[in-house]
Amino acid sequence: MSFGQNVQFLRRMRNRMTQEALAEKLNVSRQTVSKWELDMAYPEMNKLLELCDLFCCSMDQLVREDICINEEAYSDIRVREVPAFRYIRYAVVSAEPEADAIAHVRSWADALGLTAPEIIGWDFPVVSPEQTNVFHMHGYAAALILPETVGDGDIPGEVVCQRAQKYMVITIRDPAAAPFRLIPNAYKVLMTHMQVNGIRHRKDGGVLACFEREYDLEGVPYMDVSIAAE
Repeated sequence: MSFGQNVQFLRRMRNRMTQEALAEKLNVSRQTVSKWELDMAYPEMNKLLELCDLFCCSMDQLVREDICINEEAYSDIRVREVPAFRYIRYAVVSAEPEADAIAHVRSWADALGLTAPEIIGWDFPVVSPEQTNVFHMHGYAAALILPETVGDGDIPGEVVCQRAQKYMVITIRDPAAAPFRLIPNAYKVLMTHMQVNGIRHRKDGGVLACFEREYDLEGVPYMDVSIAAE
């Protein structure tokens, strides 16, 4: 953990704020900010409080936690306007829920004759402590995006209509290389970015609060992680 690295990370998360801009907001010199980020000096209490207010974080997070994530596997965060779409979903609780849910949804795609189905997924949190702690099970939901060519009469599941929605998106290169680190960290990076920039997470049930989408580009696997923003 490094206080200086946390300051640098949060500064860059706030729309790539420069050291000069941060120094101006706190009424200190750029050299002072540079020393903070190099762990050569620490701010006084009033400046610590101003940093916490500016970056919407607690003092514990800023001083004690490791909130900095430097990972070449991630793309820059961006805003994506996702147009309205229809989907059918399948949720499962098991020891391998992601594979089980995606396999089930792929069988729907095969039945509909879709050769290049678009599948998204998200964690399904309705799991008991016994299922998690004793049987090492957790939940996952997968969804098949329905092309406009698919009529309602042909669909094997309940159709859900998603309205157009703005999402904050980050892309992971080769997520399977370290899925239990890369994917949770991607969510952490997105949530930190939203928190620092005052962007609220939309999770009222009107749209998907978050989802993941895997795809290949020139033989390289990628995953987009998306979080709904108000």
